[in-house]
Amino acid sequence: MPDGKMIMNKAEVQNIFDRMDGLHVVVVGDVMLDNYWWGNVDRISPEAPVPVVALTRHESRLGGAANVALNCRALGAKVTLASVTGEDTSATLLIKLATDAGIDTSLIMKSWRRPTTTKTRVISRNQQMMRIDDEVTDELYLEEEHPFIDMTLRYLQRVKPDVLIFEDYNKGVLKDNVIKRIVAHCKEIGIITAVDPKRKNFLSYKDVTIFKPNLKEVREGLNMELETCDLPELDSVHRKLNEELHHEITFITLSERGVFFNNGFSSAIIPSRIRNIADVSGAGDTVIATATLVYALTKDVELMAEISNLAGGLVCEEVGVVSVKKEKLRRETEALLCV
Repeated sequence: MPDGKMIMNKAEVQNIFDRMDGLHVVVVGDVMLDNYWWGNVDRISPEAPVPVVALTRHESRLGGAANVALNCRALGAKVTLASVTGEDTSATLLIKLATDAGIDTSLIMKSWRRPTTTKTRVISRNQQMMRIDDEVTDELYLEEEHPFIDMTLRYLQRVKPDVLIFEDYNKGVLKDNVIKRIVAHCKEIGIITAVDPKRKNFLSYKDVTIFKPNLKEVREGLNMELETCDLPELDSVHRKLNEELHHEITFITLSERGVFFNNGFSSAIIPSRIRNIADVSGAGDTVIATATLVYALTKDVELMAEISNLAGGLVCEEVGVVSVKKEKLRRETEALLCV
């Protein structure tokens, strides 16, 4: 890479971004409804030593796996979302938000046994003051699990999408059998699989194409200290993961240090660009969405890492969980990665 830029031109970048519109992605995992309550703080409550927030507006957004789906849709892909929600008003709102965004919700199953995961953030002066979570994290019951697997596998067999992304937040949808059955079917019919894992099922995602934890998840999932986080140490992480998972690509987000990739043939750490960071919420969702689409189109792991690294940085400049803006990402890719 001469002078830190890849050997690409603007026409090649434009071609990649144009072809994103032709991809079909299925996102499977834990969906959430993110509520934002914005207000002003002018006094402390006389009832307890806590600030009083005078609400000025509120907003609901797609979160968790639904935010990954939204990012894929924002990049132009056709998207189908597969999950289990409650039978409640939050599910109704979540499905409406997804449908309004152009996301297919036909693989969302409702269950009376659990509420829809809802996270309410109270924000004042662009700072999050409190978060209230309404959720049940129990694994799916057998009478939920089997219909969900069957519904999803039938859809994959019939439609044969290009990509399937697992978005795991340890909320119970992605239990071990769900993961194994879906991965095996994708491998059998040639669908690229990517996963954003969490600790509980960390080593359940055997044979996936792209395994994308963050540094904290690697430390917890492998019980490793990772003292230096330099290239040799991260390469050893890839080897250890590959012994367990037999996956193709390790892609680790390193927070402010950037991202690391290893596909068994080449590896590198791609540093972050200097940003005015406002909020890191949802950045991992943007990275996995962008990385998977770019890799599906190019099979170029370094380009995948570079563009998704830029995408993750861009969404960190905005408050709250937001999706990437395709045109802004295209312009930044041209400016920073082209000769």
